[in-house]
Amino acid sequence: MNTVVLSGRLCDEPETRYTQGENPTAVARYRLAVSRYKSTEADFINCVAFGKGAEFAGKYLHKGTKILITGRIQTGSYKNKDGQTVYTTSVVVESHEFCEPKREEAQNKGSGGGFSDIPAEWAEELPFK
Repeated sequence: MNTVVLSGRLCDEPETRYTQGENPTAVARYRLAVSRYKSTEADFINCVAFGKGAEFAGKYLHKGTKILITGRIQTGSYKNKDGQTVYTTSVVVESHEFCEPKREEAQNKGSGGGFSDIPAEWAEELPFK
């Protein structure tokens, strides 16, 4: 079984793009800083979300936001411009959850923000009501 559960903070703002074609799909990429168990070190995990999850990430996740994700590990490879094979590993995100209340998220972000402007259609995806 390929299941991953991670909790950490976003390193940067998510980068959201849309695929081309008749039915464009949102794709959001971001890095998650995850502390190691009983250590002061952290790992920086590449994450990718698709569809509604990607739209959610692009609208409501910000640098410094603490989240919990579930998903699966995906590996791949490609040839770079020098013809060398580059191997990749990322987590394909299936769900996001906020790990701190609005007040703490705003303090950690350092510039206000929060979740009060989330539209009703996103409400059922939130881990709190």
